[in-house]
Amino acid sequence: MAAPRAATAWARHYGWVSIRIGTSGWLYPPWRGVFYPEGLAHRRELEYISRRVNSVEINGSFYSLQKPDSYRRWAAETPEDFVFAVKGGRFITHMKRLREPETVLANFFASGLLALGPKLGPILWQTPANLQFDLEVFDHFLGVLPRTTTELAALAARHDERLDGRALTEADADRPVRHAMEVRHPGFKDPAFPRLLREHGVACVLADTAGTWPVFDEVTADFVYVRLHGDKELYASGYTPAALARWAKRIRGWATDHDVYVYFDNDMKVMAPRDAMALLDRLDIAVAA
Repeated sequence: MAAPRAATAWARHYGWVSIRIGTSGWLYPPWRGVFYPEGLAHRRELEYISRRVNSVEINGSFYSLQKPDSYRRWAAETPEDFVFAVKGGRFITHMKRLREPETVLANFFASGLLALGPKLGPILWQTPANLQFDLEVFDHFLGVLPRTTTELAALAARHDERLDGRALTEADADRPVRHAMEVRHPGFKDPAFPRLLREHGVACVLADTAGTWPVFDEVTADFVYVRLHGDKELYASGYTPAALARWAKRIRGWATDHDVYVYFDNDMKVMAPRDAMALLDRLDIAVAA
């Protein structure tokens, strides 16, 4: 993954590691008139937030298959150095529960991710809280995931008839593709789980869920993926300056030899964009205009 070109002395010191900080999504009505200025057209909200953070998660992809034109538009609306994380579909994680993944993954990847081009960042797979660790199922699922855009395109080409006429199955270049796994069942405390992630080069998501679900704090890939769902209240409470200072310290530690992606999901009370910008500022990371 290319490192940000927005230069800071701190980033130069740490060898141009990529540090991406943003929000989980950007289309939230409560943000309008609070974070987003009064009168800002809804179609310009991504353009607005992308000049204040350097990454966002696309979470509409979790609820339904998007279209190539949507991904093209999102790429066009954001600065050259911007990066998107893409949330994997819940049909794969919550309904199929990672079983028989070949065709559903082909459909997901054919839905337009390749249209992001160099702005395609990690793909996030979030499993439901009642999904237990099954070594065989997870090993097979992780083994099917593409590790390059060329592999992604080849898998996408195997989509079924539901994507006929609306699939994108060609990559503009061969780039690495990263994956991160966010799990919530306590059974994943099994040492075999992080060992499996390391074997596949998949990041274990460090999720702060205000104590709702277990914390899995293991570095299992060449990048770190953090989701901050709320300091005290899930999806709602903001992070104090002291809490942000603690996260900044951890990010500095990881960034000596890992790329870092951090997304705030405390969106209910418009805390997410505020906290993301505050953390970027604390780390002295400039955002491209």
